[in-house]
Order: sequence, then C-alpha cells, then structure tokens
Amino acid sequence: MSTVSTPFTHFSVTPIYAYSDNYIWCIHNKTQAWVVDPGDHKVVEAFLSKQHLDLVGILITHHHWDHTTGIKSLIETRDIPVYGPEHPKVPEITHLVKEGDQVTLFNHPFEVIGVSGHTLDHVAYVNKGVSNNTQDHPLVFCGDTLFSAGCGRLFEGTPAQMYDALQKLAQLDDNTLVFCTHEYTLSNLKFALAVEPENTGIQAEIQRVQALNLSEQPSLPTSIAKEKAINPFIRSSLPQIRQKLTETQNIPADTLNEIECFAAVRRWKDNF
Repeated sequence: MSTVSTPFTHFSVTPIYAYSDNYIWCIHNKTQAWVVDPGDHKVVEAFLSKQHLDLVGILITHHHWDHTTGIKSLIETRDIPVYGPEHPKVPEITHLVKEGDQVTLFNHPFEVIGVSGHTLDHVAYVNKGVSNNTQDHPLVFCGDTLFSAGCGRLFEGTPAQMYDALQKLAQLDDNTLVFCTHEYTLSNLKFALAVEPENTGIQAEIQRVQALNLSEQPSLPTSIAKEKAINPFIRSSLPQIRQKLTETQNIPADTLNEIECFAAVRRWKDNF
C-alpha cells in the first residue's frame, strides 16, 4: 500500500500500515511525531527511522490488542506520554483521558469525546481546525467507532450507546476529516448499497474506492459530510432505509424508533 500524507498547516497525518487492514496514524512535523493506536511497534519504528522522526507521544482510542500491542516496546527506551482511556488491559497509559479533556499536539488542542459502543472505554480525539487565524480542515481520530460507510461491531456497548456515539460524530463540522483505523471501506460500501441501492453517492464512492484499491492507495480519510450521505448506520432511520428493513429483514420498521432502526441495520450487517 502506498503512503499518502494528508497535509495541514502545522503538521501532516500519514498512515502506517499494520497487520492486514490496520492504519496506525502518524501525526508529524518535519522532526517529531505522535502515533495513534500503535498495534505493531515494528512498522512504527521503521517509519520513524525512514522519515527521521522522533516519537514524542502516543494516543490510544480503546483497549483492543491491534491498537495497543506496540505501546510497551515503543516506550521502553523513550520517556513519552501515552494518552488514553482507563482500562486494565492497557497499563502503559500514563495520562488517563475522558470526555471533555484536552490533549495538546504541536501546540494545537485535541478535544477528547466519549464514543462508547464498540467498547465501553472508546474515545475519539477532535481538532476543530482553527489556529493562528488559519483555517484548516477539522479532523477526528475515531478508532473503530466510525468507519467509511460503516461502524464498529458492538463488542461491549449497547445499540443506544453506539447510536449516540455516531450521532455525536455526525454533529461535527461537515468538513471534518475522519481518520479511522481499518481499511474496510469497499466491503462496507457493498453493504451500504444493499441498504440503499438507489443512492448515487454510494455508487460513485464504490467506483472511487475500487480505483484506489487497484493503485494500492488508501481510501481514507473520509469526511463527516460524506458519511452523512453514504453511511447506513448514520442514516439508519431514514424512510427509504426503514422500507428496506421491512422488505429484507421481515420487521415492521415503520414502528421502530431511531435506536431500534440502527440496531436492525447493525444486525443485518453482522450477517451480511
């Protein structure tokens, strides 16, 4: 997979590929770097060495092994902060964070928001994009909560928690760039098209992502505006999706509330 950086005014964000489909996001300037969810220390060290970057901090979104396994090795020879939510499986975290807290990277604030659902400890990190009178795109590192055209499985949380988390993310500025941590986009889009076969935005995005896959380019980041147009989990209570649920899942979707509609779409995807 080719490495493609997303430039901002004061730093860039570059994917480091791990395992079969993980993204470890590196936030860096010309000399220093932070990494988000380093599940594999070896690929991080290789990237840092190649780019001549010093690792100065780590952000963690949740406790799953493919997001945290690399922490121990990365901090063995470095005295650096590790920010993340409290969980007994990640004792390496040095700075516990929760909704409402703030982390500063390269003199720019990232707000912590709680997005339980995939796991109970899940958080996301949001930068609003305004600094020194320069307007950058806002950005969010959301782990496994929101994917392009999808969302994480409910391993620990309830449908209500995940629905609330997705709605919280959907309320961010439409221009917000979304850095999620798996390359699931094409498979998610195939499900989204089954849910909304007449959605031209989904049809166009499938063509775009297929072309990217052929050239070994990442499909991410996505944006909040795009997800509001194509993501069946954010759109789950719309009339056309209720109708499709009734037709395909044999449930009276017109009688369901918004959380029940989301739960029905999530169950459909789990068995798709």
